[in-house]
Amino acid sequence: MNSKNICTERELEFAVFCIENVAAKLNTDAEKIYSALAEQTDILNGYIIPEYEMLHTQSKEYIVDDIIEIMKERGLTV
Repeated sequence: MNSKNICTERELEFAVFCIENVAAKLNTDAEKIYSALAEQTDILNGYIIPEYEMLHTQSKEYIVDDIIEIMKERGLTV
């Protein structure tokens, strides 16, 4: 998948939404999730932002579960 940086305010808001809701579901702080998605892996710029158009139409539960599944596939634990 192509890497894509955050370019719009909507993408930024969506990234924050994803980070905060994954953190809440995993009962951890958002900084750890940001680090996992943007620094330890390329999930943020390699999946979440490039797939923004499709993902933002899904339910919060779907988005959060999808991101957590990708984190598990990549061996991330937080």
